[in-house]
Amino acid sequence: MYSPMRKDYVALTLRDQYSHNYTNGKQWRRQSCWRKWKQLSRMQRSLILFLLALLLACAIISYPSLSQHWRGLSDRSLDNEWEAEDIKGIRPIPPGAMPKVNPEQVLEVVPQDAIPELHRPNVPILPKPPEMKKPPSNKRGPPILQRRGNASEAQVKEKQESMQKEGEQEEEKKGEKALIRFVISWRGTVIEAEQSTDPPPSVQEKEGAAGPAKPGEAAPQAAATSVSSEDRLEAVREAFRHAWKGYKEFAWGHDELKPVTKSYGEWFGLGLTLIDALDTMWILGLKEEFEEARAWVKEELSFNKNVDVNLFESTIRILGGLLSTYHLTGDEMFLDKAKDIGSRLMPAFKTPSKIPFSDVNIGKGTARPPRWTTDSTVAEVTSIQLEFRELSRLTNDPQYQAAVDEVMSQVHKLEGKHDGLVPMFINTNSGKFTHRGIFTLGARADSYYEYLLKQWLQGGKTETTLLEDYVQAIEGVRKNLLKKTQPSLLTFVGELSHGRLNPKMDHLVCFLPGTLALGAHNGLPPEHMELAKELMETCHQMYAQMETGLSPEIAHFNLQPRNGRDVDVKPADRHNLLRPETVESLFYMYRYTHDSKYRDWGWEILQSFNKYTRVPTGGYTSISNVRDPVSPGPRDKMESFFLGETLKYLFLLFSDNEELVSLDRYVFNTEAHPLPIWPSAS
Repeated sequence: MYSPMRKDYVALTLRDQYSHNYTNGKQWRRQSCWRKWKQLSRMQRSLILFLLALLLACAIISYPSLSQHWRGLSDRSLDNEWEAEDIKGIRPIPPGAMPKVNPEQVLEVVPQDAIPELHRPNVPILPKPPEMKKPPSNKRGPPILQRRGNASEAQVKEKQESMQKEGEQEEEKKGEKALIRFVISWRGTVIEAEQSTDPPPSVQEKEGAAGPAKPGEAAPQAAATSVSSEDRLEAVREAFRHAWKGYKEFAWGHDELKPVTKSYGEWFGLGLTLIDALDTMWILGLKEEFEEARAWVKEELSFNKNVDVNLFESTIRILGGLLSTYHLTGDEMFLDKAKDIGSRLMPAFKTPSKIPFSDVNIGKGTARPPRWTTDSTVAEVTSIQLEFRELSRLTNDPQYQAAVDEVMSQVHKLEGKHDGLVPMFINTNSGKFTHRGIFTLGARADSYYEYLLKQWLQGGKTETTLLEDYVQAIEGVRKNLLKKTQPSLLTFVGELSHGRLNPKMDHLVCFLPGTLALGAHNGLPPEHMELAKELMETCHQMYAQMETGLSPEIAHFNLQPRNGRDVDVKPADRHNLLRPETVESLFYMYRYTHDSKYRDWGWEILQSFNKYTRVPTGGYTSISNVRDPVSPGPRDKMESFFLGETLKYLFLLFSDNEELVSLDRYVFNTEAHPLPIWPSAS
């Protein structure tokens, strides 16, 4: 038997004259380490710290090579997984690569004669990929495209060509028998295949489909001229129903749908998407969906909330949407709601200068500027006039029109303009322009110019000051902001910064062709229509020259020949928010010219929305990269204006009924809500 183990030290406890205890236990020894460190000389401590810092620096320097070594080990592990999956006959899709669809493995196969012409997806049927083992290789890309182990390059090429011919023959046979529905997955997010009305392209069409379109040509889409107007209208209705399905299921009563995560986002908590879409549903003839939304507005919508709202956004979306729906339906309930929100927004105008604050608490009746400045943007304070003027006309209460007319009167007299162009900011205390010297038709200034013309039209063409300011501003644009690109001589509107032109144009500026056409139709110089046509071509090219067929948020234009492209896009500007400005202008241009190319361009845009932004479970998502058709990157947000503006303008573009919303009887606000032109206009 072993004797019990004994400790190799003796524990002592000493007491001094002040009753302080000392023990040589572990806790005291841990505390004594710090005492030993303090007992070292300053030079010794400095030397130890220097050595530790040196070791840390060496570790940081050597990290990249170590991480590369670890990545190599991981890649070899992945290669082994590929090898194992090959044995099973299954291959995982590598990140960033598009999945190849085997028609024999697709679950849903629909005979061609069973599908209406409208719903045939414009997707080629892919041949069955040849079975090849994954060799140990460090080449990037799917293993099926890499060279086999010991085969020569000529042998591999010959075998691939033979397999390609067999696949094409098989594709042609199967293409006559069936159409296949499938979804495309990238980076963990599923986006629905393009909802097209055209048949799958032939092999020759596919071979010639690559590359960006040249000016005057359509984007590499299937031919659009063979699709009837009624089919296009039904395609817009189907797109709206799909978006509405997602909103109803995952975001009902909330401001915005997040279609990828099947959730919602709140801005004001007032059901923005639902209110923005009311008149769209009425115009599209979607009565069942409209009645569902009307019931929510009647029973659930309340503005008695302690919440700050943006004056501009709530005016154009909520007040404008309610007024428009009232005029289209004659339902007094919508007018009552409009009166409620209109009166709650009025505290914004209680400022020293009468230039309104940007934010209003509609529950408390208080208003304030943004937390970071006392300025408001010029576009925001000068793009609420159509709505408040109409509210005064309907209620016989002049306070609403008086408030917004005072803003226009002050802006008309202000110093700091440049040939009719206005700066982007205005101070709510002084009532004067700030940040002078920068002039743009993009964000923070765009709808000022739009509302000059539309107020003149709304009031029966009697307010000549508004017309004079508009005409002067357009001349200022022609004189200071217009340039042409290389190599295709596209006309664009740049930005002027302290006398220097920046060849940058927001997608927001694409409202201008439509506004110019509207003015030319109402007696303004014919040069306005010529400029509208030139700018419409440029806005089309902002879509057509992108690989996805969708425009970036901001485009930069080349003034010197460069890579054969007119349009460049910086990485931070490559997102697309489902914006309406281009299709808005296409609507005006077709109404006034009846040139079918504008309809075809709109059809191509709708096809691209369906191909790259449609989410299978319902809704459409904004994307992060219009230059990457493989991984466009969902941003998981469907803005309310996609239903309120984009789809509405597409429907009106394709409609042959010009009396549906007559441009001689209605003027659209900047959120695409039609308001009547006052009777004095006749």
